[in-house]
Amino acid sequence: MRMTVLTLFPEMFEGVFHTSILGQAQKKGIVSYDVVNFRDFSQDRHSRVDDYPYGGGGGMVLTPQPLFEAVKAHRKEGEKEPRVILLCPQGERYDQRKAEELAQEDHLILLCGHYEGYDERIREHLVTDEISIGDFVLTGGELGAITIADSVTRLLPGALGNETSAVTDSHSTGLLEYPHYTRPAEFDGMKVPDVLLSGHHARIERWRREQALRRTFERRPDMLEKADLSKEDKAFIRSLKEETE
Repeated sequence: MRMTVLTLFPEMFEGVFHTSILGQAQKKGIVSYDVVNFRDFSQDRHSRVDDYPYGGGGGMVLTPQPLFEAVKAHRKEGEKEPRVILLCPQGERYDQRKAEELAQEDHLILLCGHYEGYDERIREHLVTDEISIGDFVLTGGELGAITIADSVTRLLPGALGNETSAVTDSHSTGLLEYPHYTRPAEFDGMKVPDVLLSGHHARIERWRREQALRRTFERRPDMLEKADLSKEDKAFIRSLKEETE
């Protein structure tokens, strides 16, 4: 996969894209990151990329020309059309399902804005997706782009040492993840649940499923409405509801 990030602050990505899972995936050739300062594409003699909004109002607006030119320059002839993603608070709320969808693409172009906003022609004629990482305000789109890059990269085949890790993570299954324990079996009087020491794989799997259901029920009950639940799962959830009544 190729990821192209268009930003006014490329230095924000230097450490992130060369460490941990992202750095390892790049070294393995699983993904490549291209961080581009779209100011370099400005045709303004002062390299400006923003201007005052028509109609008045506070703040500055990103002009279309530099971003259109930057996207055009980073499309390769003959490649599948890239997904051009605008990071903005008005976009679709980002979640694991969206990450899984984007992980199927060959090329992602991430547009990181600043100032008051974007010229509307960028939204209407350049981008394929508008994404928000949450209902809060950030200085720019860089942290959102890093979030997308991380969440997508770890889903690419070979990016993680243990290929089951991404499959069982919270949200990947539609539930929050079950609790984990490691050695020692007892620490300061606190013991690992007996079932995990039993060696009985079917019991362990059921315990993990029930713990995931319990944790989701207690912390994110909204997720249960969309989760793929078996009859056994539904019966367990009914028992949890009875406990709280």
